[in-house]
Amino acid sequence: MEEFVAYIIKNMVNEPDQVDIRAVEGQSGLLIEIRVASEDIGKVVGRKGNVIRSLRTLAMTIGARMGRRIHLEIVQ
Repeated sequence: MEEFVAYIIKNMVNEPDQVDIRAVEGQSGLLIEIRVASEDIGKVVGRKGNVIRSLRTLAMTIGARMGRRIHLEIVQ
């Protein structure tokens, strides 16, 4: 799942070398932390949060098929 998220994010931003994706296993499921350059945060969030909302929907759908809860969070 980390690789999938990293692939999508790296192809969206201007600074793909500064993308850092980390997975943290928690009680409520898998938390995927997304770190990008400060100038790329707007691209990842999108207008009115549409991009990150879509990414979260994809992650939740894939997680449901795997029998896991997956959460995405943008970390600065």
